[in-house]
Amino acid sequence: MKVYQTNEIKNISLLGSSGSGKTTLVEAMLFESGVIKRRGSVAAKNTVSDYFPVEQEYGYSVFSTVFHVEWNNKKLNMIDCPGADDFVGGAVTALNVTDTAILLINGQYGVEVGTQNHFRYTEKFNKPVIFLVNQLDNEKCDYDNILEQLKEAYGNKVIPVQYPIATGPNFNALIDVLLMKKYSWKPEGGAPIIEDIPAEEMDKAMEMHKALVEAAAENEEELMEKFFEQESLSEDEMREGIRMGLANRGMFPVFCVCAGKDMGVRRLMEFLGNVVPFVSDMPKVVNTEGKEVAPDSNGPSSLYFFKTSVEPHIGEVSYFKVMSGKVKEGDDLTNANRGSKERIAQIYVVAGPNRIKVEELQAGDIGAAVKLKDVKTGNTLNGKDCSYKFDFIKYPNSKYSRAIKPVNEADVEKMMSVLNRMREEDPTWVIEQSKELRQTLVHGQGEFHLRTLKWRLEHNEKIAIKFEEPRIPYRETITKAARADYRHKKQSGGAGQFGEVHLIVEPYKDGMPVPDTYKFNGQEFKISVKGVEEISLDWGGKLVFINSIVGGSIDSRFMPAILKGIMARMEQGPLTGSYARDVRVIVYEGKMHPVDSNEISFMLAGRNAFSEAFKNAGPKILEPIYDVEVFVPSDKMGDVMGDLQGRRAIIMGMSSEKGFEKLVAKIPLKEMSSYSTALSSLTGGRASFIMKFANYELVPVDVQDKLIKEFEAKHAEE
Repeated sequence: MKVYQTNEIKNISLLGSSGSGKTTLVEAMLFESGVIKRRGSVAAKNTVSDYFPVEQEYGYSVFSTVFHVEWNNKKLNMIDCPGADDFVGGAVTALNVTDTAILLINGQYGVEVGTQNHFRYTEKFNKPVIFLVNQLDNEKCDYDNILEQLKEAYGNKVIPVQYPIATGPNFNALIDVLLMKKYSWKPEGGAPIIEDIPAEEMDKAMEMHKALVEAAAENEEELMEKFFEQESLSEDEMREGIRMGLANRGMFPVFCVCAGKDMGVRRLMEFLGNVVPFVSDMPKVVNTEGKEVAPDSNGPSSLYFFKTSVEPHIGEVSYFKVMSGKVKEGDDLTNANRGSKERIAQIYVVAGPNRIKVEELQAGDIGAAVKLKDVKTGNTLNGKDCSYKFDFIKYPNSKYSRAIKPVNEADVEKMMSVLNRMREEDPTWVIEQSKELRQTLVHGQGEFHLRTLKWRLEHNEKIAIKFEEPRIPYRETITKAARADYRHKKQSGGAGQFGEVHLIVEPYKDGMPVPDTYKFNGQEFKISVKGVEEISLDWGGKLVFINSIVGGSIDSRFMPAILKGIMARMEQGPLTGSYARDVRVIVYEGKMHPVDSNEISFMLAGRNAFSEAFKNAGPKILEPIYDVEVFVPSDKMGDVMGDLQGRRAIIMGMSSEKGFEKLVAKIPLKEMSSYSTALSSLTGGRASFIMKFANYELVPVDVQDKLIKEFEAKHAEE
């Protein structure tokens, strides 16, 4: 295989809802470019994409698939991304390392929630978009209606380049208004018959051609002037205008294919090779030092590893993009993240599980290496005198969590090792060993996402596991000031234990002053601040510890022990055993014994005095509240609203966004446990949501009573 230069390489993401036909399109592209000799099918489970057992079991893509085609002396690197929102990590990764997105539209359904979700990501990463209407042979396909939907959602930037003469089972021809030709196919598809546009289609074709010419001209001043003078542009000028329009998201061209019959695929690849922006046309990537790094083959060698997959019989395959310079077989590079040396023994370009060995890859190209010694997803490898590091892929927050444990306790270590390895393959799986909840949690993008994780653990790794509801990380706090004292006294021959602590607790907010006096049951307690320690707690909120001891009733050397005792109780609140927060403690009095006082005595006295005061200070339970945005089709709005209100949601706002309604709400985490499944069920999988931690708020009284009773019952059992 020839070594492609940076200006001959184009990197493209293939996006679209589940069922839009991405896997079938990949087969057609690989077949047309000669990478494979016959096209596989999803039904036969022999496609280049979706080749992992879990994908064949469930019948949908779980992993993104990297592949390449050579076409007209250009190299098109493509990443086929899973359609389901649960596997959005693949799309996020792909959009970060490619320069253009093809967004497939299912001819039956038109613009779907998956289309909206993927388009939002292209907006976020500022990537060019080509809409590709597939499955034109479906009897429910209505191309004009799809075009209308696209324009309604994305405005007048949506410009058709092609339209089908007819859709449905008899589809076999389309009009290309860029080349002003009719393309038609025999039943076997493949190479098109190219003819002049028939007279009955000419008016429609000319109207769409003019709109395309005008859209192309708008992106370049010289082209605009020429268009005003001549009212037309040459084919090359149109291509240049479209390329510039794509690069700055000034236009979204619409193409047509019937991937299942291999119709329109060659023309699509021709357009990709001729018009889509090159690597060098797009904004430069910024490294962790904020420096722009150009894809320059003469620059220092730097590879960014964006994906890892574990393949049967091979082990780890590490996929990389050459960010700068070039890489050759046998190069010795340094891992900027881990400090280790790495030799690149062999380099491959890939088409799913098929690997083709190459000697060299230039800046901007995408390749793979196998069995690297110490490279993880997100690492950067550099050549001599280069210290680049990249960290530009940011994944969405998790939306679905479960506690995970092996059926056989002896498998805990093995399970953790496999989970950490699987996270290399999909960084949107987040594994957390929660000391607070005493559970191992796995966070993902939805129920499907975690179901595939379970399938892989049980079928590939032979580890039987079970999921449980994650406990909720409640917090405890107080609502008023209270006072308590406690004497710890123990005598058992020889030196005994003695410590007495008097303290006041009160709710704390940043910046609040310390009063000179407190009053409890008619008695005044004067405060004289001798020392203040403000502790930002790992679990959020603060503990402020004030020493107000006058006259040496407690030696200052015992104050850290008292604080330690209080901290121990903060870690296990008196109501439900949850972390406590936002408390100020003032130690104002106490007693000690010249012989029997020691640190353990004051630690226990401090802990017990704090516990008693806390219970008398109007203790309350706080629960985590999340900001949730739900994107829902208008016809399902009522159902979704009703469901949210049943989840104690507070609706913060509603708006329309490109054909969908957007609901913004604040919802307790407790109520979000199975929301992804419920939302999918309510809307037939047409809605999506994102959630992000907002704050802690007091739980309602009835919920608090229930939680305390459950905690007490559990402790009574133990």
